[in-house]
Amino acid sequence: MSHRPRIAALDVLRGFALCGILVANVRPIANVNAGVLNTAVGADWPGYLVDQRFFPIFSLLFGVGFSLMLETTANRTGRPRVVLLRRLLALLAIGLLHMFLLWRGDILTIYAVVGLVVLLPSTWLPRWAVAVSAGILLSAPLVLGSNGVVLVPGLFLVGSLLTRYGVTERMERITWWPALLVFAVLAVPAAWAQSNQVHSAFAVAGLLTAGAYVCGMLALLRTPLRPVLEAVFAPLGRMALTNYLSATVLVLLVSPLLGGAPATWSEATVLLVATGILAAQRVLSGLWLRRFRFGPVEWLWRYATWLRRPPNTYSSPSSPRGLVQ
Repeated sequence: MSHRPRIAALDVLRGFALCGILVANVRPIANVNAGVLNTAVGADWPGYLVDQRFFPIFSLLFGVGFSLMLETTANRTGRPRVVLLRRLLALLAIGLLHMFLLWRGDILTIYAVVGLVVLLPSTWLPRWAVAVSAGILLSAPLVLGSNGVVLVPGLFLVGSLLTRYGVTERMERITWWPALLVFAVLAVPAAWAQSNQVHSAFAVAGLLTAGAYVCGMLALLRTPLRPVLEAVFAPLGRMALTNYLSATVLVLLVSPLLGGAPATWSEATVLLVATGILAAQRVLSGLWLRRFRFGPVEWLWRYATWLRRPPNTYSSPSSPRGLVQ
């Protein structure tokens, strides 16, 4: 049985994106009794640095991981798409439980449905056709002035293309500083347009800033800061599903202690809540991963995907460290 080693940069990016997503989600989660909180795009810094800036990264990484798993699964079974179908259906079940039991703003359900409708069928298409589809699915919402989850299908396909064209395998050898500069320069006028409520500017600025974040993190991973970035973000990223779900529970437990309506909380309060939760998750993730290969929800997801109990301790000779999820 062949295994693909984990790509450390993907874990770092996933953990980094998880941090930003939690900052954006603290108020909406805490506002559970009033449904999903719709916050206006204001002049505060989260509107330019956080909102709509991190879910594109997570969506891109989902497409990357999906295609990586397709390649790995094809070496283990003659029906890799059936395995991926079960994986998406299991994610749908997890998302529905999260949505109906905890928070109606769940994104996992959307990821699963888009995966079933767009991502899985795209695996039968040649790369050029997927590239054309990605362009249409990304540009159409921008032309129509939409943002948010309507961008997910296009971002999934872009992530898939990064793997199918071999960029994912080479990402730790690519010089990312020029791309960072391009994204950063373009993001500045897009942010100005956002502040003036120009058509589609919010979505465009979000995508450009997300691109700058990704390229910046990848560039920094090729500097002496790499050990620090891996230590901070990789454990969070390796247990991203567990941490995403547990963050909802923790926000719901903490929010009654803060008092007041979530919409009235200061940015400092939101940052304090998010930082506290992330710090606790980082510690717990690190401790968990010293003994186990997968986070608890990741392990259950893998069980449902393969329909057999996967080994989860490093003591098993068949479970060396660092395998792809």
